[in-house]
Amino acid sequence: MTRPRLLPHADSLCRPVHSLEAEARALRPGVLGVHFTLTGDLRRIRIAQAGAGVRADGLWRHTCFEAFVRHPAVPGYLEFNFSPSGAWQVYRFSGYRQGMTPAEPPAPPYITVGYRERDQGPADPAVRTDDALVLEAIVPLPVPFAPAQQGLRLALSAVVEEETGALSYWALRHAPGRPDFHHPDAFALTLHGT
Repeated sequence: MTRPRLLPHADSLCRPVHSLEAEARALRPGVLGVHFTLTGDLRRIRIAQAGAGVRADGLWRHTCFEAFVRHPAVPGYLEFNFSPSGAWQVYRFSGYRQGMTPAEPPAPPYITVGYRERDQGPADPAVRTDDALVLEAIVPLPVPFAPAQQGLRLALSAVVEEETGALSYWALRHAPGRPDFHHPDAFALTLHGT
């Protein structure tokens, strides 16, 4: 199954990343599943070490995967942040970049992180065999987003921090101008219930 690819913002290229794929689906009523696969030279990317799955702010300042959720019948939207460390955060916005408050999900997201190492077999220059970082999260949606079975709009995105500290910004769709995952144009995926 081919997953949608996140695209780097034109102003923030990241040579160590060769591809970044993401998908989201409704697992059951009120529960969202998101999956990210980052392939490339992971030695040149800063990735937080595994730790306790605690709630934390500022995760987007380092390598972080994100899902923004909007429903047409509900004002505002949600922002979920997932770190490879297992740390997470969820914010509720009342409007475009307005009224940011921590949201209370019915349960913390369940995050798993795995790695796939480069194939050690004979190298064929025509076939790229990269390392991969895979992050999956099971996300219980807070009310009033939870009852929605269809029509959820999602913006899937990621921030990748290189070993130099430079950040690159990845999304299914970028709005014109500087990187902005909150922009209405970024909500490029429609979720169709279970």
